[in-house]
Amino acid sequence: MTDYELMEAAKKASENSYSPYSHFRVGAALLCDDGEVITGCNVENASYGAACCAERTAVFTAAAKGRRKFSKIAVAGTSDGTFSAITQPCGICRQVLSEFCGGDFEVILSDLDGLHKYKLSELLPLPFDKTSM
Repeated sequence: MTDYELMEAAKKASENSYSPYSHFRVGAALLCDDGEVITGCNVENASYGAACCAERTAVFTAAAKGRRKFSKIAVAGTSDGTFSAITQPCGICRQVLSEFCGGDFEVILSDLDGLHKYKLSELLPLPFDKTSM
């Protein structure tokens, strides 16, 4: 699967967003090492702490299916359908990704200029992991 196809899957996943408070729809498409793509969307809640981001929804869905190895993730967010600005993973999502993925894991983001690729280690240079305990 190309990076562009993965991004399109993320954008499509955003259509399932439950975002009645922010009206900001986010989708994520997680590429498993065997080629399967697992998507997620943000799910808001009146009690904001109970909300879940698209990235974590995708990772938790994958984990529930027994998946543990991932190649890359694409993330896209929009409030008006244009996907005009980069939507990057929040700190909690970066930490969750670090639990399953190494520093070379690719995070693909987009804006009107195209795709932007980052290594997880660029977005989370000092992850809390089992060596931190």
